[in-house]
Amino acid sequence: MAEISANKARTIIRKALAKGQELGFKPLSVVILDAGGHVKAFERADGAAPGRFGIAHGKAYGSIMLGMAGSAQMARAEQQAYFMAAVNGVYGGAVVPVPGGVLVKDKRGAVIGAVGVTGDTSDNDVIAAMAGIEAAGLDGEF
Repeated sequence: MAEISANKARTIIRKALAKGQELGFKPLSVVILDAGGHVKAFERADGAAPGRFGIAHGKAYGSIMLGMAGSAQMARAEQQAYFMAAVNGVYGGAVVPVPGGVLVKDKRGAVIGAVGVTGDTSDNDVIAAMAGIEAAGLDGEF
């Protein structure tokens, strides 16, 4: 199984944070999970709230565990709140079903991990995540 290398994880974080700074976003936090849902890398920009790890992780964790990006999770939560509540129970409350959780795919389309970004609006979090993923030569599904 392909995976996100440590080098690509660092690239995603560096470029996501740089994109946020370039566009004047609030300080971001970025987590990279591998295909098994394990943390590969994390960084919190100066000035980012200390509790942002849990939110970034929850966005990415829901994406990888459910195989659906944050926007799809949010739509599902709006349509079937009981389902997402049950899923969150299964995963110990660790799922944050909103945009900013992005599935990462290799060039063959295989899911190799997820990125979670938090700190600004969910739409801006996605912009930063996609900038990092694309800079690493990978594809994202948001």
